Formats: sequence, C-alpha cells, structure tokens
Amino acid sequence: MNRTTVSLIAGTAALAAVTGFATLSSPQAAGTARTAAELPVERTSLLCPSPSTSDIAETSYTSFTPVTKDAGSGGKAELQAAAEESDGKSKGEKKGKGKKAAKPVLEPEEPGKPATGDTSGGDAPALVGTAEGKFAPGWTVQETTEVAAGSGRGLQGVNCSAPDTEFWFPGASTAADRTDYVHLTNPDDSAAVVDIELYGKDGALDSTLGEGITVAPHSSDPILLSTLTEEKQENLTVHVNVRSGRVGAAVQALDDKLGGDWLAASTDPSGSLVLPGIPKDATAVRLVAFAPGDSDADLKVQLASPSGLITPAGNETLHVKAGMTASADLGDVTRGEAGSLVLTPTDTSVPVVAALRVVRGKGDDQETAFIPATRPLGTRATVADNSAKGTTLSLTAPTRAATVEVTASAGSEGGEAVSKTFTLKAGTTQNVEMPTPAGLKGTYALTVEHVSGGPVYGARTLAATEEGVPGFTVQTLPYDRGMVAVPEADQDLSVLQK
Repeated sequence: MNRTTVSLIAGTAALAAVTGFATLSSPQAAGTARTAAELPVERTSLLCPSPSTSDIAETSYTSFTPVTKDAGSGGKAELQAAAEESDGKSKGEKKGKGKKAAKPVLEPEEPGKPATGDTSGGDAPALVGTAEGKFAPGWTVQETTEVAAGSGRGLQGVNCSAPDTEFWFPGASTAADRTDYVHLTNPDDSAAVVDIELYGKDGALDSTLGEGITVAPHSSDPILLSTLTEEKQENLTVHVNVRSGRVGAAVQALDDKLGGDWLAASTDPSGSLVLPGIPKDATAVRLVAFAPGDSDADLKVQLASPSGLITPAGNETLHVKAGMTASADLGDVTRGEAGSLVLTPTDTSVPVVAALRVVRGKGDDQETAFIPATRPLGTRATVADNSAKGTTLSLTAPTRAATVEVTASAGSEGGEAVSKTFTLKAGTTQNVEMPTPAGLKGTYALTVEHVSGGPVYGARTLAATEEGVPGFTVQTLPYDRGMVAVPEADQDLSVLQK
C-alpha cells in the first residue's frame, strides 16, 4: 500500500471521527469495506437552553467526559453564551469594536472528573458547548435549576443536547394553568428557519404564527406556545421541524400549581417505546402519545416492575388516532415500587412518540417532571450532577436479561471513582444501589456500560427540597454516541489517481 492510499484511509477515518453522529458504511459489492472499526469521536457539540426567567432562580452546570480508550491526549471543552462565536471572539470583536470575549461558564480540566459552573437570576443566556479530542467521546452536560417560588417552582433539569433538524414533544400544554415555551437555540453562523406544529386531541391546531420562524445565528428564542394558537388544550404534541440550518430544542413546562420542569424530545417515532424511571412514590402519572403517520396505532401498555411486566388495570391498551394526541391517566401506577412503562403494538406496528408527566407529593407540596420515550443506553451512557443524597438510578431490561457495569466518577472537588456490576432480569426495572465515590466531595457522574444480554434503558432522578417544597427532575440515559464506526479499506485507492 503506497503513501497516497494510507493518506486517503486516514482522511476517511478522521472525517468519520469528527462527524461522530452516524455510522458510515460502504457498498459491499465494491469490495472496499471490511468489518468497521470503532473509533472515538473527535468533536461534539451540545446546546443548553436559557434556564429561567425567575429572579430567584439558581442554576448549575455540570460537565463530564468518561475516560475513553484511544481517545488521544489533546483537546478541550467549554460552555459559552450562545452569542459568543465558536472561535472564542464575540460578534462585537469580529466587527472591530474591541469587545472582550466573555469567560466560558465552565472549562473541564480532564476526562473522568466533573467540572461545574453556575449562574443566578433570570437573565442567564442559552449556552453553546463544544468538546474536542479526549473531551469529546461521551461528553455530557447537565443544567439544573432551583426555583424557590412562583410558577414552575421546584427543581428543573435537562441534559444539554446536540443540534438537530427535527424534534417531537408529546406532553406540552396550552391549558390555563400552564406556561410552556419551546426554546430554540442556533449555534451556527447562518440563520435557521423553523416550523412549529401543534397537535391536540382532534388533530392539528390552527396556527400560522408557527411557520417560518427565523432563529438568528448564535442566538436563542423562547417561543410561548399560547401565542401560536388560541386553543386551550391540556395535552399537546409539539413538532419542531427545521427547514434550513439546525437548532437545539427543548420545552420548558411551567405549572402554577404543580411546579415545572423541562420536557426533552421523545426518541424518533417507533412502533415500540420504553419510558424508564418512574419514581416509586409517584402520585399521578399521565401518558401522552402521538402517531405522526397516516395510520392509527393500538398500543399495549405494560409496567416493567421489579418482579416483571404488569398490565395496569383499566389501562391495558391505548388507541392513538393518526395525527391526534391521545392520553391516559395511570394514577399511582408504580404503587411504591420502581417502574418503567413499556409500549408495544397490539397488532400492526405503527410509529409513535410518547412521554410521561409524573407528579410527586400531595396538596400544595406537589411537583412535576417529564419522562420522554428514549433510546437504549447502547454501549455506554452517562448522566452528571449526582449527589451523595437525592439521586436514584433506574435501569430496565424490557425484553431479555442483561448485565451492566455502573461507574461513579471522582467527585468534582475530590474522591476516587468506583464501579459495580448489576444483572437485570428480563421484563424488570431495578432502582440499583449505586456505588459512591470513595472520599466524595462535590458532585459526581454515573456512567452505565452494557456488558451482556438484551437492551437496557435507564433514567436518573434528582430530588431536593427547596424551602419545604419537595422538588425533583428526571433525565433519561440514551447512548452517548461516543464512538463511530469507520469501515476499513482493502483496495489500493491509488487507482483513483489515474
């Protein structure tokens, strides 16, 4: 193999590692590809929405990258305000105004150790994060906000997400006691054009204001759902479709009586879905589902409990009409035990999206969180901002038994990582007894790695009491996409020079 061939193959591998969000493949008929090699991604982007408009909000950010074999030794990661250019210069500076670039909210020092930053008040901006080199594979950032009073009071949390071109949010609302915003963040140098569609119990809601929304470069826009339609509906599905460019999207749901939280996007439409990690003390659980195609969906509803799959009495199935949002109130479905909801087709498989609204507490001490349907954790998944108390890790193996290894990282201010292995029975959910870092100081990250068996789904619950009001938030653990498959070439590519 000559030098040109080596260079071309190395370039292909580098391109795949930088892209990092899709598996590359080559036509086998051409005889140029063999078994794909797994390489760490070399660059990752994450977007964090503006946390709160409340003057008494306190927000923390926690960044973590698990140690990844063959990830190299260089690179860096940082979170900056969305208005800051990716090259570290502000817009004013690029125009010659001499404005000094703002200091990043946080800059991790090394993989394997969490880094933290914080803001206060209601003027905190949306953030754009980039990680390169050894900081990129599996990079995760958690945004956690405490609001002591007012609409949406309680604990609000969201995993900062990668920019994309389409998002589904079942579980939003324009009811009188709800104030829901779709936060759109554009990390790029050109404007993004976005359509927001709303679907209720009878189908699409009349609205022209959601069409052709322009999100300026390096900016973030919170769009109030009630300004897009005059209809008041308790359960809505929000579809964010990007015509040009790409954005990060998340729904902030604020309730006057039940607190509030972030509603992350559901996984892509699928015939079967898993919604993991319902708190065992949930007092009310509502399932919201939507079928985006032309066919109705009939879903079998099951709860994966510690002892196996259970069918909730009175909610054995859910019929979802095409293009309409359906819901079902499941009450205190977990009955004091760990649980995850499993949706499967009763007959013909029809793609759907779904999410849960979960309530804990009673009377004036109620608080709300959301659990969207999620992807399995795959090879590895990580969640940051865990504390010695108030953290629950829930794992479920809906179809086959599985074994996972859970690693608690070093603390942000000290401590040593520790790992523990767990075996999950088929059809069950387990709130695992997490390992605690030795000598823990500060917060830590939890990384779950799949060892053997069937697919595993996971979620982490954070709980805290703010001025006597119990708050909580739930984040799912989808695959971190820290590795990318790169095909190996066995043909002499120097022939391309002729």
